[in-house]
Amino acid sequence: MPPATLKIRPYRPADEAAVIALWRGCDLLRWSDPKKDIARKLKVNPEWFLVGEVDGQVMATCMVGYEGHRAWINLLGVAPAHQRRGYGKALLAEAERLMRGVGCAKINLMVRTSNAGVIAFYERLGFKQDDVVGLGKRLEPN
Repeated sequence: MPPATLKIRPYRPADEAAVIALWRGCDLLRWSDPKKDIARKLKVNPEWFLVGEVDGQVMATCMVGYEGHRAWINLLGVAPAHQRRGYGKALLAEAERLMRGVGCAKINLMVRTSNAGVIAFYERLGFKQDDVVGLGKRLEPN
């Protein structure tokens, strides 16, 4: 039996609990407050906060950001029980379509070095490791 079709749409406030549960299930939350992350995203290109649903259930998410130089993919996750069905690839393709539409030349993303499976997923989709060091600085506590 083929997997159900993923419907990709913008995030809606009613999705909050399901999205946060999905992020927890995918081990995407480490130090940030997911409610604050959602609120911040809803202030900047909220239409680029993508949700993938199957039969009305949230199965995947992807936050896309772009400041005119590079796009960033954040919090791309697929519910563990629904991985390897093409849902992550479909979300990423939609993010790429949106970014091409605004003239974006490159998409960046970060993956924890210990997450070899996810690194391999992105490599299969054409991503390559850049010769850079990721640095960060907190501007407010979470």
